[in-house]
Amino acid sequence: MARIQFRCCSLLLLLTLFCLTSPASAEVTFPVRAKRILFLGDSITHAGQYVARIEAHFRLGGVKPLPEIVNAGLSSETLSGLSEPDHPFPRPDVHERLDRALEQVKPDVVVACYGMNDGIYYPQSEERFRAYQDGVNRLIRKVHATGAKLVLMTPPPFDPLPLRSSGKLKPAGEKTYAYFAMYENYDDVLTAYGQWLLAQKDRVEMVIDLHAPLAEFVVQKRKTDTTFTLSPDGIHPNAKGHRVIAETILHAWGFESTTQPNAALVALMTQKTSLLHDAWLSAIGHRRPGVKPGLPLDEAIAKAKAIDKQIESLIGKSP
Repeated sequence: MARIQFRCCSLLLLLTLFCLTSPASAEVTFPVRAKRILFLGDSITHAGQYVARIEAHFRLGGVKPLPEIVNAGLSSETLSGLSEPDHPFPRPDVHERLDRALEQVKPDVVVACYGMNDGIYYPQSEERFRAYQDGVNRLIRKVHATGAKLVLMTPPPFDPLPLRSSGKLKPAGEKTYAYFAMYENYDDVLTAYGQWLLAQKDRVEMVIDLHAPLAEFVVQKRKTDTTFTLSPDGIHPNAKGHRVIAETILHAWGFESTTQPNAALVALMTQKTSLLHDAWLSAIGHRRPGVKPGLPLDEAIAKAKAIDKQIESLIGKSP
């Protein structure tokens, strides 16, 4: 069982990733050789941008056979089962749908990114931390019980800077917090969750640190632009943030460097990823209100194949 812990704190490394091309054939890891990869996570994965970029890079890097990528991220979701009192509905718990997802998708690799919502935007507490750990432990057991390999990813950073003047940040000692009224040092909670995840490297096939590369990228950018952020609302990475996430994952998976896809290719990949994401969410089922239903899975797959033909016509063009 390959056990890899990936940590990247260097802006220089990130810049290198953005400029060069092709996977390192001798170091390509099991996710690149998978038949089907299932992505699970909260709204950051639901958005799908980093997932679409990963598939685009697979294609540009000449990965064959190409793994089928299924994005089943769900906005608001946790794996701790917790929900802040002022949330408009109980946050969905991935464990409510995990068995169905594993049965229907039948992945040989599962990639999971949770934590942003699991601390429910409160200061650190042992009770909430244990709930998160229990959720991760259950995820490990269930995924491995199917014979699939598991890649855990730390939550990205929480960035309070763009919220300083919004009135949405609250100091320690408040009675309640929420996604719209966050603990001002909530990133300390995410850091603790991430450090614990990284320590689980001997229990899963791979742990990837997303927190450090994104945080370091911001630190470096703020040396020349003090207002720079990858998360304008403090929580959700923007397009550049998704790009850093995708590059970080790809490097952990054996790509020494990557060619950035052109805008047309990114648009087509995003269209395809969104189409299939919505269809898979509906097919698997979930309890989150307000999510538009997707097409029947067979219909979505047929439409995705048509988009694939357009994608293939763009592969090989300069980005």
